[in-house]
Amino acid sequence: MYRRWFWSLFALPGAVWLVLFFLIPFYAVLAVAFGTLDPIFQGPVPIWNPLHWSGSTMASVLHQLKPGQVFWIVFVRTFVYVALSLAGCLAIGYPVAYYLARHARRLKTVLLVLLIIPFWVSYLMRMLAWIGLLLPDGLVNRSLIDLHIIQHQYGWLDGQASSVVVALTYGYVPYLILPLYATLDRIEPHLLEAGRDLGASPVSTFLHVTLPLSRQGILAGSVLIALPMFGDYYTNDVISGSPRTSMIGNQINLFFQGGPQRTVGASLVVVLSLLLAVLMSYYLYSVARASRLVAV
Repeated sequence: MYRRWFWSLFALPGAVWLVLFFLIPFYAVLAVAFGTLDPIFQGPVPIWNPLHWSGSTMASVLHQLKPGQVFWIVFVRTFVYVALSLAGCLAIGYPVAYYLARHARRLKTVLLVLLIIPFWVSYLMRMLAWIGLLLPDGLVNRSLIDLHIIQHQYGWLDGQASSVVVALTYGYVPYLILPLYATLDRIEPHLLEAGRDLGASPVSTFLHVTLPLSRQGILAGSVLIALPMFGDYYTNDVISGSPRTSMIGNQINLFFQGGPQRTVGASLVVVLSLLLAVLMSYYLYSVARASRLVAV
């Protein structure tokens, strides 16, 4: 008979890893965000003692988060882009995951391999491939002109919000399909058969049985792709590079790479982390609630 603490030891390496590579770096970001600037070289001077923290930079950032201010516009734009991209990923990913789980049969292994293949290629390389597709004389424009959808070449790479949303959707949709497939594949077939035996149509069975049972998979996949989307900056840089489509990740990268305003960048990281913590808290609450319902 093992002691109660025996199995807890297996979590120790992961806990140590999180402390070393998450909590400590995040505290360093806090020290920079609430720190000061070197008066000569204008570099950030972290303040490690919370009792001596300076809130001047954070106050300035929060002021610019008011409606109509610069950071407010960027945050709203980021939320809109992430929401549209997430909706696109769900619209594409859910049918694919459903087909894999319910109808693929002999093709299931082949299709799963095809879904995993994008993970073998660098995300940056996949984004760079879109440049060739979206050039004025690229495949996308030529195809749309041949189909008479557009009459002239469209500037997809000229700071278009639609290009950024499409690129984000393309880049993150594989990360949504796999957890959705895992959830849908675990749904017991007899539950669907029971719905049909009770006279429900296929559409009604999907809406009242399959969709509610896959809710946790939808939430898990959404969290898995939405959180990194909020901090994504390289997709926008590669596909657009225009201030008109700048997201919060681009602003943070700009302040960290652009000279003496690293304290502003660190403050934005703190604000973004707090917002994402709220979203993550809702997901954890939903998971805990679902677990209690299953236990009952």
